[in-house]
Amino acid sequence: MTPIEQLTIWLQEAHASGVQQPEAMCLATVDPDGAPSARMVLLRGLDEQGLVFYTNSHSRKGRALAAHPRAALTFHWEPLGRQVRVEGPVSAVADSVSDAYFASRARPSQLAAWASDQSAVIPAREHLLQRYGQEAERFGDGPVERPPHWRGYRVAVMRIEFWEHGAHRLHDRVVHRIEDGQWVVERLAP
Repeated sequence: MTPIEQLTIWLQEAHASGVQQPEAMCLATVDPDGAPSARMVLLRGLDEQGLVFYTNSHSRKGRALAAHPRAALTFHWEPLGRQVRVEGPVSAVADSVSDAYFASRARPSQLAAWASDQSAVIPAREHLLQRYGQEAERFGDGPVERPPHWRGYRVAVMRIEFWEHGAHRLHDRVVHRIEDGQWVVERLAP
């Protein structure tokens, strides 16, 4: 079983157990000055090529990924006593993939992508609401196209760790990492 297949199973088990938003993952990046930053994003694609999330490329995380296109992701499913850590290089997904996902989003979310200059300082919440109203008026009842700065990013899995709670803090940790194009599997001490 590949580590992506294992992650898929754990995600399915988290969904089945009732975990709220099991696709929520902490994304860690490093800014142009080397300072780390972490925030929650949602997993929106998973296959052997990696894990996909979407965001504004002008945002703080987008600028960090442009400067240092590597990231770490962490899933934490406390009710199951599990977490998964992923590390790897990041690349933008094809525009056609971003377009397709954007088209699948609810219209209010599409309009919000245009209204929000993500991570920019704004004078007040009313400013954001006003911008949202302007975008709603601009698009009317027509389709909302994807903003050119809104895109998907794929984290290619170079290292993935599956962690499971164990009694007496004897947790189970299994790491899969790529070495010479092959998965190497190692068990780590807790």
